Amino acid sequence: MVLSVFVVACQSQAPPVASPVPSPSPHAAPTLAILQSGDVPAGLNVCLGSGPIDVHISSLAHADATLAQHEAAQWEQLRGAGATGGAISLFTANAAACNAELGATNNIKSITSVVAIFDDPGQADRAWESGVFGFTPPAVGEILPGMTRGSDTGLGISSWTYSRAPVQVASWHKSLFVALVVAGSLDAATFKAATAAVDARLN
Repeated sequence: MVLSVFVVACQSQAPPVASPVPSPSPHAAPTLAILQSGDVPAGLNVCLGSGPIDVHISSLAHADATLAQHEAAQWEQLRGAGATGGAISLFTANAAACNAELGATNNIKSITSVVAIFDDPGQADRAWESGVFGFTPPAVGEILPGMTRGSDTGLGISSWTYSRAPVQVASWHKSLFVALVVAGSLDAATFKAATAAVDARLN
């Protein structure tokens, strides 16, 4: 009788149900992480060729083959460091500035963002240290007017910013991404909001 009670008790216990393991959130595509039209002030219009970096370089080649070759070499440097994708967006108050070198539109309101994604954070951090489209971090401990490096930028330890009118630059590494934002003739609040918009998408 005791044995039969034991058997019934064992049969009444439901088998444990394995709880599903939540799948990780997919990382943002660079084309979605770059600055979008809603992130920039009215009066700044998106340039033709904004989107995947390869498309941008191809579009730029029709206007300035030398600059396109220069940017292609910079993109190849990131790809050599492990970048598997990248995107760029350019917004300007004057279409002529769409074909200018980054940071060279001193007298025209403009803002550009570049985002590249890597297979692992280590690759991204090393690529950031080597420079993103020609913008290289200052040496640790180096103090330059308008330059801030590290957590004081608000963009994490692997970051630096530069602000000397009319140019503002932010470059940083987060997760699998490196990001760059370059603005000309824009106020500090607009620039900070733009970098925050990009940073929030780098998961």
